[in-house]
Amino acid sequence: MSVSVLGTSRRASVLSFVNVHVRGYARKPEETSDPKKEAIRRAMYPSNLRNRATPTGGWRRDVGRALQHAIPSVPAHETIERAWLLHKRHVRKQRDAELARKFECMKQAMEELAEIDPHLYYEANKTVDSRERSCAEAEVAVSMKALELKALDARIHGLFPREMRIPTDTPSRNGWNHDWKPFPRPL
Repeated sequence: MSVSVLGTSRRASVLSFVNVHVRGYARKPEETSDPKKEAIRRAMYPSNLRNRATPTGGWRRDVGRALQHAIPSVPAHETIERAWLLHKRHVRKQRDAELARKFECMKQAMEELAEIDPHLYYEANKTVDSRERSCAEAEVAVSMKALELKALDARIHGLFPREMRIPTDTPSRNGWNHDWKPFPRPL
C-alpha cells in the first residue's frame, strides 16, 4: 500500500513538473503591467459584463424595458424600422442626385473650356506626379543645400505657395524682411 502511495505521489510530481515547464508557452503571462496602462485599457476597452449600464454606450439593461414600454408590439417596431430605412434611402438618393448634378455641370464646363481654349483645357486636366522631377530640377538639386532640397521636395507643384502671407491691416512688428527671396522652382 505504501508503495502505491509513493508511486502515485511521484507520478503526480513528475506530471506537475511536466505541465509547468512544457505547457508554459501556452499559459498567459502574469499581469505585471503598469497601473496607469491598466486604467487606460479599462477605459478604452470596457468589459462586456452585463452587470451595469454604461454612460458611453455598449450595453444598457433598461433599454429592453424602455422599448417595450414605448413600442408595445413587434409589428410596430418593424414598421418604425422600415420607415427609418426608407428615410435613409431617400437621403442617400438626394445626395447621389446632387452629386450627379454637380458632376454634370463640371463636365459641361470642361467641354466649354475645351471649345474656347484647348491649351487651358489641357493644363486643367494634366496629371502631375509630385514625386517626379524635371531635368532642370534634377540639375539644380545637385547643387542645393539640404534645407533647400527639403523645401524643393516639400513644395507640391501647382498648389498655392506657402511663402505667400495673408494680407493684414498692420505691418508685422519686425518690419519688412528685405533679404527674403522666394524659393526658385525651375520649370
